[in-house]
Amino acid sequence: MATAPSLVHASLADVTARTVRIPDSVDAHWYWDVNRFAVHTAWAHGFMAFYAHFGGVGLLALVLLWAWWAARSRPEPARAVGTILWAAGGTVVAWLIAHFIMKPLIARPRPYFAMPKAEVLLHRTTGYSFPSGHATVAGAVILGLWLARDRVRAIIATVLGLFLAFARVYAGMHYPGDVAGGLVVGAIVMVLLWKPAVAALSRFDGLLLETPLAPLVAVTSWRRAHPVPSPAGSSASATAAGGTVASGGSSGDPLSSGPERSQAGAPPP
Repeated sequence: MATAPSLVHASLADVTARTVRIPDSVDAHWYWDVNRFAVHTAWAHGFMAFYAHFGGVGLLALVLLWAWWAARSRPEPARAVGTILWAAGGTVVAWLIAHFIMKPLIARPRPYFAMPKAEVLLHRTTGYSFPSGHATVAGAVILGLWLARDRVRAIIATVLGLFLAFARVYAGMHYPGDVAGGLVVGAIVMVLLWKPAVAALSRFDGLLLETPLAPLVAVTSWRRAHPVPSPAGSSASATAAGGTVASGGSSGDPLSSGPERSQAGAPPP
């Protein structure tokens, strides 16, 4: 990471003199425009590098955790928690598809290989560039929370996720097209598998409500208002009720047919 004044001035000189050969594409020119902005804002390099690498993804994870905690208090907690679980699980699925399938398949080199003079704030990895894995995570989390109808946290995730996509370009790691593609890939994976995944997770959460793990799905107040009947308790209650009826019939039922009833009702000799 080059932040020394001499290196920054050298980068500015390169930009001013236009000694850097920029590939003839809109994506490359936009990348270089953002990179020139990064050169002029060296005071933000530390924060932007951290956010682009760890901070943005960490904040999105915290938003998902917050959304799960809030979903436990919603009217139908099993389904509400199921939507948040898929927002998290679908994000992992989208990242795996982007990283292990799409990147090797498209094999787009990182922009700093085409523009070696670019200001790069993170380690110059040799991995492929399209789609951006960080942006894929952002796109999946954003759409997942919108589909879960968690408006407050969806808005927060949208701001954090879009800023993460920008930070990846600012840090010199991706073309703008890489992060745009990542946002789209994450959103597509999330929405395509939404219905079956949420249905399966909702059924699973419904089963958890009958176990000691119920607090993971619903808060205590909801569970008290919606008690889940226990099969063992129901059979015991039925047995107890049957015993009460039987005993009542033998002692207090005027229509009982025991020997006392026969003797009491026999005519005098």
